[in-house]
Amino acid sequence: MTVQLPPSPLDPTIADQLRRNPEGLIPAIVQQWDTGEVLMLAWLDDEALHRTLTTGRATYWSRSRGEYWVKGETSGNPQQIREVSLDCDGDTLLLKVEQQGVACHEGTRTCFDGRTLPLKAEPA
Repeated sequence: MTVQLPPSPLDPTIADQLRRNPEGLIPAIVQQWDTGEVLMLAWLDDEALHRTLTTGRATYWSRSRGEYWVKGETSGNPQQIREVSLDCDGDTLLLKVEQQGVACHEGTRTCFDGRTLPLKAEPA
């Protein structure tokens, strides 16, 4: 089911490039700008992306809480935006940030804490 989305606050040249999921969201891989360390994955809608681009502060849509959140506003671990890129398909964002403190809500630097899944196939 496709949700009726409100008018986009984004510049049309940006909004027209985005391929959103049926809920109007686009995933964002969040990466430390200077080391390339992958910190987390988050979701943005047009409003969250607009806020991110205009304030320079990472703003996301919380699917569980159903509200916007500015990274670090309550935790004290903000993300300052350094660069925002769109992938070749227009369906994923890459946010390069300057992370202060930890990125994960569980208190670790990154949400990817080293839990790897076993490969059944041999690497080519």
